[in-house]
Amino acid sequence: MEVILLENLGKLGNIGDTAKVKAGYGRNYLVPQGKAVFATEKNLADFELRRADLEAAADAKLAEATARGAKLAAIGSVTISAIAGDEGKLFGSVGTRELEGAVNAAGGEITKSEINLPEGALRHVGEFAVEVQLHTDVTETITVVIEAE
Repeated sequence: MEVILLENLGKLGNIGDTAKVKAGYGRNYLVPQGKAVFATEKNLADFELRRADLEAAADAKLAEATARGAKLAAIGSVTISAIAGDEGKLFGSVGTRELEGAVNAAGGEITKSEINLPEGALRHVGEFAVEVQLHTDVTETITVVIEAE
C-alpha cells in the first residue's frame, strides 16, 4: 500500500513523500491519525494544494519542540527520592510517570510518551542519563538522580 505522508515521520520519510507501508499500518494507524493519506491521483492533487500549510505547521511544531528542548537543557538534571533497601535496590521502580512529574515540576514540559527508557523502569539508586524525544529531529538527554529516602 502506498501513502502520501502529511508530516515528518522518523524512518518513513518527510512531508509529501510517498511511502510503501504494510496495509494494516497504513489503514489502522497512519490514515486515522492524520499522518498520511492514500496515494491516489485526487489525494496527490489535494496534497499539492495544502503543501504550504502542512510545511508551515511542521515548522511550527519543530520550533516548539526546540524551545522545549532548550528548557530541558537548562534544567540539566532532576532528583527523585525513593524508598530503597540497604544495597541500593528500590522498593518499586521509577518509571515514565514519575520522571514526567519530576521534570514538569522542575520547569520542563514533557509527556510520558516522549521519555525513552529502553531498559525499562529504573530500579536502583544512582545517576542515569535518560533520553527525551520531543520531535523526530529533537532529542534531549536529561540526568536523573535517584536518592534513597
